[in-house]
Amino acid sequence: MLTIDPKEVSTAILQGYLQSAVGPRPIAFASTVDKNGKPNLSPFSFFNIFSANPPILVFSPSRRVRDNSIKHTLINCEETKQVVINVVNYEIVQQMSLSSTEYPDGVNEFDKSGLTAIPSEIVKPYRVAESPVQFECKVNQIIALGTEGGAGNMIICEVVKIHINEAVLDENGVIDPVKIDLVSRLGGNWYSRANKGLFEVEKPLTTLGIGVDAIPDFVKESSVFDGNDLGKLGNVESLPTEEEITIFVKQNFEVKGVLSADDEVKKYQLAKDYLDKNEVLTAWKVLLAKQ
Repeated sequence: MLTIDPKEVSTAILQGYLQSAVGPRPIAFASTVDKNGKPNLSPFSFFNIFSANPPILVFSPSRRVRDNSIKHTLINCEETKQVVINVVNYEIVQQMSLSSTEYPDGVNEFDKSGLTAIPSEIVKPYRVAESPVQFECKVNQIIALGTEGGAGNMIICEVVKIHINEAVLDENGVIDPVKIDLVSRLGGNWYSRANKGLFEVEKPLTTLGIGVDAIPDFVKESSVFDGNDLGKLGNVESLPTEEEITIFVKQNFEVKGVLSADDEVKKYQLAKDYLDKNEVLTAWKVLLAKQ
């Protein structure tokens, strides 16, 4: 048996073991605003429910291991004492992951992830319209668990309003676990989907992804692509060059055939096939190829 003294391994290695061993973990998709009202959206898997009366949710934004800095979510919760926790189902898992990219202060993660911000009724932070359940919360307490990189900050939230999409309810008005199709977090790239088992989501780039807001309208408006497809397309650092696209088309007879048929739906479906295989740059080459 492998035996580890937490004080004798690096924080990064220890965190890897902890996150892989303690799971699957639910995901708090936390929406906050800063003191000037600018929105921020970020997911956290150190999260759970701790009380029903009063209704208490707790999540923990950790200090970054690499440089010991703190996250915008924590700063905003300290300043405003408000947060919306949106649950994550399979339909938005790629966009949720994209929102965790370390965009600079002031960049709107709603825009980058392609998710829809809608006003809350009691608190100032926006809700994620695509989330099946949204909890408006006031922050009761924040407990710093340490001062070094990797240390958590427990944010204790009291739920003041709940919004539930009726599409996930059964005939008795109870949340149906199959309909809500929640996802949860494990270690590395691994997630778990309710009743479906394990799957992987490629981690956001250490460099900045272009974001869903940079995807051409003809792609975003196509019925062929869903939110997860857009999340994958937005998680690239840059688009392929014209030269790369030209070479790809010359070497790919299937793409040539689709382009010569001048059938947009077939072109988009071919790109989606590549997305389903996680060949994202190839999908982009198909989408940007010209007849």
